[in-house]
Amino acid sequence: MTHAPGTDKRSTGGLGTDEELAEGSRLHRLRHSRATVWVTMLVASVASLVASFVLSIDALRLAEDPNADLGCNINAVISCGTVANSWQSSLLGFPNAFLGLVTEPVVITLAVASLAGIRFPRWFMLAAQAVYTVGLAFAYWLFYEAMFDIGALCPWCLLVTLATTLVFFEMTYVNIRDANLYLPRRVQAGLVAMVRSNLDLVLVVAWILVLVLAVVLKYGDALFA
Repeated sequence: MTHAPGTDKRSTGGLGTDEELAEGSRLHRLRHSRATVWVTMLVASVASLVASFVLSIDALRLAEDPNADLGCNINAVISCGTVANSWQSSLLGFPNAFLGLVTEPVVITLAVASLAGIRFPRWFMLAAQAVYTVGLAFAYWLFYEAMFDIGALCPWCLLVTLATTLVFFEMTYVNIRDANLYLPRRVQAGLVAMVRSNLDLVLVVAWILVLVLAVVLKYGDALFA
């Protein structure tokens, strides 16, 4: 890994130099600022770590007493206990939350180091993208299972899903910007054009709204019963 040069002409991949980005609107500059990207990733990963910590404590409580009354057992739909007592919550033989305790500190370290000016090699960022893609798939499998099989939602699990989504999109943004994905030139150019026009931001906002809408349409008033 190397330190980024301290100059305004630092390259931002296919998005242009920092000087060129500075010519855009304030919102455009904010969106494409390295600090914004890494701070977003840092905040999301810290939120996911906190959620994983709480879920881990709840898992230990339920191991002692499966009928323990958890703080987020609000009603029949919003029930951490129902989700935590399902087989899906311990897919690998231990609470899924333990995975967050291991993986999120890695993302936090990556974000902090990048904010400090360290730039990681392409192979490392490609590996990080691959691992986090698996993590995203796992998070959405759990979300699907909670929605359509378990029939209950866990607020802390939903926070993990949201945070994982944000980290994934920001990590993808970084890897597109810095050409870390070893993509064909035409594909890379198309993705650069997409993020330069902020379509990736539109996509993540739309995706989160779809998730919220799906929850509301499925459970409706039962969410607040």
